[in-house]
Amino acid sequence: MKVITNTNTSRQYKSNRTMRSVRRQLPFYFMMAPGLIFITILFYIPMGGVLIAFKDYNARDGIFGSPWMDPLFKNFEFFFKSDVARTVTFNTLFYNLLEAVAVTICALTIAILLNEVKNKFLSATYKGSILLPTFLSWIVIQYILFSLLSVDRGIVNSAITGNGGEAINWYSEPSYWRIILPIAYLWKNVGYFSVLYVAAIAGINPDYYEAAELDGASKWQKIRHITLPLLKPTIIVLSLLWVGKLFNGGLGDWNGFYTLPNDAGALYQTTDVIDTLVFRSLKKINDYGMASAIGLYQAVVGLFLVLISNYIIKKKDPDNALF
Repeated sequence: MKVITNTNTSRQYKSNRTMRSVRRQLPFYFMMAPGLIFITILFYIPMGGVLIAFKDYNARDGIFGSPWMDPLFKNFEFFFKSDVARTVTFNTLFYNLLEAVAVTICALTIAILLNEVKNKFLSATYKGSILLPTFLSWIVIQYILFSLLSVDRGIVNSAITGNGGEAINWYSEPSYWRIILPIAYLWKNVGYFSVLYVAAIAGINPDYYEAAELDGASKWQKIRHITLPLLKPTIIVLSLLWVGKLFNGGLGDWNGFYTLPNDAGALYQTTDVIDTLVFRSLKKINDYGMASAIGLYQAVVGLFLVLISNYIIKKKDPDNALF
């Protein structure tokens, strides 16, 4: 009887402590509510649409009224048996891995260099200049790129022909876009990620640097032994987010893969990624089932990549794991 009483008392104590914690954190829950509602409406409620991947969907009957596919995985089978599945999977992984490495290295380098600029006006000017391309839409960047690569009036071809060379038809040669697309993405987004690293560097206690200076450390030694180790948690979190988006067209910038090459069919070999394939499946052939199947395949693989990466990091360094 005494054991039961103690157990009930312990449960009541934990319940009261939880309620006190909830009341104390109530203002923060209210602040968090709009974001949760937004995420629920835009991301979780539409998840019911994954049923389309297993149905012969038609708009008249709707998602729940449309008949199931026979066989059930027919939409997936059509995608995986086609040659385009291998092409878009390779392109998606290739560009995302390349961009992840390039953006991380360049953003870190820029952030460290900006941290060394002591003049506040110059520092703000540099940050604004680097961040400006982030706010440009891919449509604007498409026109900028076209002005550079146009066969007839492009700046690049004008320079080539002016020096006795032969103009290049950039929009019919797939091989060039293995380099053009990563450079365009890097130019547009490196400023955003560098600002994140600048903010992380700003949070480092300056006492570490002062102590290192007293010990006679050089700038490179301070970067190597103070800045980079203390940026490790930020790098890991951003890397995990990259891993989760490896099967997306560039951290949500899939429209860059669609607009920059002008959706030229001759370039699909090197510019087509999973997101652009889904978009074309809806826009041109109205195949909702296959588009939904490809999207579900993309989401499931992305989820497993995050879980696997987080598990590895948790084993190696539990404090820096995402969850």
